[in-house]
Amino acid sequence: MTEASALAGAVIGVPEYQITAAVWIRGILAEHHDLPVSAVSYRTGGLDEPGRYEKIALDLPEGVSVTPIGDEQTLSQMLLDGEIDALYSARNPGPYNASGHGGIRRLFTDTEQTERDYFADTGIFPIMHTLVIRRDVYEQHRWLPRELMKAAELSKQVGLAGIDETAALRFALPWLWAEAERTREALGDDWWPYGIERNRHVLDTFLRYSHEQGLAPKRYTPEELFAPESQEQVIV
Repeated sequence: MTEASALAGAVIGVPEYQITAAVWIRGILAEHHDLPVSAVSYRTGGLDEPGRYEKIALDLPEGVSVTPIGDEQTLSQMLLDGEIDALYSARNPGPYNASGHGGIRRLFTDTEQTERDYFADTGIFPIMHTLVIRRDVYEQHRWLPRELMKAAELSKQVGLAGIDETAALRFALPWLWAEAERTREALGDDWWPYGIERNRHVLDTFLRYSHEQGLAPKRYTPEELFAPESQEQVIV
């Protein structure tokens, strides 16, 4: 199987239905690979350890089937045993990390090129995770979001500094500098852009997927999700 659309009618494992990676995967497969969200059924639970459950109660559209696996089951073992047909997961299942990939393979053979092609077609590098401030703290200190943004920007600069240095490698990868060059060619000089405007298309797409999949009660705008102070620029 090399076409995602061939998964229609399959049973898909996913750690939790509402995790960000699963929203992206379902949305991308539906929009770009002719596999509607309701074309498969879903089993939720721990990837390599049993006992994982949905953190938030689901209220999904009609036709979407989501069933938890057993308390002692894991999605990885169910995949190996043929009890599920595929996994949507941000993390590799444990057996895949073993020599020979443990009898598991990826749907797309050349995953890197598939991802590069997707970015070239859409301009989207899927976003994961958020930074949050407890609301009562935010209400007392409205300057905190801007400071958090400044700290994140500085952290990014520190983290990427010297990544393409050839004399002394920043990380123990022999062709790190070459990979940095290839990344710039594909994604530009700042491949982790921050701020709403530089990510508006990506955020709008995710918010559309979230609403279409029944996870958000309405189609939110990015401005509704982020503290306005986090987008302010103060010049002194």
